[in-house]
Formats: sequence, C-alpha cells, structure tokens
Amino acid sequence: MSVGTSSAPGARRTGCPPAPRPPGDPAGLGIDPDELPDGLVVADEHGHVVCFNAAAARITAVPAADALGQRLEKALPLEDLEGRRWWQLTDPYGGLAIRVRQPERNLLLPGGREVLVAARYVRDEPAGPVRRVVVTLRDTEARRRTERGHAELIATVAHELRSPLTSVKGFTATLLAKWERFTDDQKRLMLETVDADADRVTRLIAELLDISRIDSGRLEVRRQPVDIGAAVGRHIQAYVAAGQRADRFLLRLAQPLPDLWADPDKIDQVLSNLIENAVRHGEGTVTIDISATASPREGEDAGTSVTVSDEGPGIPEESMNRVFTRFWRGSKRGGTGLGLYIVKGIVEAHGGTITVGRAPGGGAEFRFTLPVSAPAYLA
Repeated sequence: MSVGTSSAPGARRTGCPPAPRPPGDPAGLGIDPDELPDGLVVADEHGHVVCFNAAAARITAVPAADALGQRLEKALPLEDLEGRRWWQLTDPYGGLAIRVRQPERNLLLPGGREVLVAARYVRDEPAGPVRRVVVTLRDTEARRRTERGHAELIATVAHELRSPLTSVKGFTATLLAKWERFTDDQKRLMLETVDADADRVTRLIAELLDISRIDSGRLEVRRQPVDIGAAVGRHIQAYVAAGQRADRFLLRLAQPLPDLWADPDKIDQVLSNLIENAVRHGEGTVTIDISATASPREGEDAGTSVTVSDEGPGIPEESMNRVFTRFWRGSKRGGTGLGLYIVKGIVEAHGGTITVGRAPGGGAEFRFTLPVSAPAYLA
C-alpha cells in the first residue's frame, strides 16, 4: 500500500489514502485504513507521520490532524514498562540496517495507558535506508478481559476445591486419630462423605480440563454410533432410582431417527448437564423431545435435534445471551457456572448448534442439534 499526504480537494483527514483497487477486483473492495480495527501509523523516510488512521486516533486520543506531519516520536510518544523512551531506544532510522521489524510488545502512552505496539521497517533493498516505518496499535482491553477471565476461573475452581478437600482432610484425620472410638455406622458415614467429596473434586478437575481443551480448540471427538433415545432413558432411570418421581419425566421420540455418529461419553455429558439443570432449577415436568431435523452442517441433509424443557420460572430474557458464558448461574443453588459453557463447546466440537429459549410451559428450553456425521463408507 502506498502511503502519502494528499492536497486534493476532499482529502482524507487521516492522511491515509484509500487502498488502490487490486487487479481483478471490479467491485473496488480495497482496504480503507479507517476501516481497519487496529491503529495504523506510517512515517516517511524523514520520520514524519503521513498516515494516522481513525483507530490510531481513538486509541491514542490524538486527533489525526494534530499528528500528521509531526515527527513520529512526537506524534506517538511511547515508553516501555521501565519508563524508557521507545523511539530513542529502538532508533528505527539509525539503528542496525538489517532490522526489518519490532515484534509486538506492551508499551505506554502518555498518562500510563497500555497499548500493544508492533513496527515494520520498509526498505527498498536489504540493508538499505528505511523508507517507511509502519506501526500498528492495539488496545489491551481484550487481553485484560481474557486475563480477568483466567483469574476468575482459577479463583472459582480454587474456591470449589477448598470445601471438599477440607472435608476429606478433616474426616480422614479424625478417622486416623480416633478410629477405635467410632462405630461401624459412623465410620461408614464418614467414608461415604469422603468418597462423595472425592467424586466432586474429580468432576471439577474434569471440567477444568474440558475448558482448557475447548479454549485451545483441542477437544477431541471420538465418533461412534449413538442411540440417543437410550442415552436419555438411562439418565431418566438414574434420577428415578435416586428418588425423583417417574412421572416428572416425559420422553418423546419422533421416529424414524437417522443413525447418529457422535462421541457417546461427551453426549452423555451434555445430556447430564441439561437434564440436571432442568431438575435442579426448573419445576413441573421435564420434557425431552428427540426428532430428526435438517443438519446444521453444510453438505449434510440429516441431523438429530434434542430439546430439554421444564415448567419452572425460566430464564429472564436479559440473561439469555449470557447463558453459555463462563460462570453464569441461573440461581444461587451452587455450582461452578461452567457446565453450560462446556456443553456449548462439546456441541460445537461435533459441528452442531445449541440454543436457549422459553418453553411452551413457561420454563427454560435448551435445544441442541447435531449432524449425523456418518462415516464416508456408509454413504
């Protein structure tokens, strides 16, 4: 992109001319510097600013008109985190002739505002004089939000781990010190509590590992034939065996269903979370509808849809866009608030989609759709 000042009528206030129309681009979809999401600052061979786009003006709070024509170090005064002046430190025009760039790093604007800065030294020939210095600026707010999210995750998991570990430590220490003083029933009760708390710790660690894999895009899906109706039936039977009324659950299967290929363990995890949410936070009948539907993935015709709904108070309209984020809790009845975030990650790893809405009975309704993803040799 050639960059230079313009004195023509209607010249852009940034001093950044629109990009020339690329060959084979009859629509003229060239890149407009003011449409770039990152700040762009360009200085000529004399170190004078010739381009200062809208994002740079927003990030630095310096009007483009004030920056254009200024020396680069004056228009964009930057310091490193130790208070040293960055342009004097790096000396782009008089430094090593073999340098072509400065990697992105955290620097400070006047007033201490932190920005991410990278620079490119443009030379007409290797080791030749610098013809342009191209600088990109990015706000650090997105990075700070990510760091805050990681800190919240660590704090939440640490808090959730503390309670069961304290219980395990307390009961085991008591049993070791005073084993003979307790009856067999008392020992059994303590050991059952330790066992339940150990399961809770295991679940928390599994959630943490799932989040790590989802965030890094490394969640593996091992596809096998899955009988989704039988899988839902097993979850219902487990709740009935644990004391829930059998008539609280209604399973409706719309036949015929396409053969579904998915990771059975992960689909069990999705079903467990959604049904548990409906039982714990909802009221009335928990209805699970399973039906064939269009595939959410392009190039496939068939898909399987599962809807879990209840008759409780439902989710407030203003909260629906936050349901699948980390730490969202529908009530104050405990939990880490990570379950639905993991559910969404698992469904999307299968190439599916998941939505939340209001059920006909007034409660919450979660609906996820999976492509059948049959292997090619079965096509």
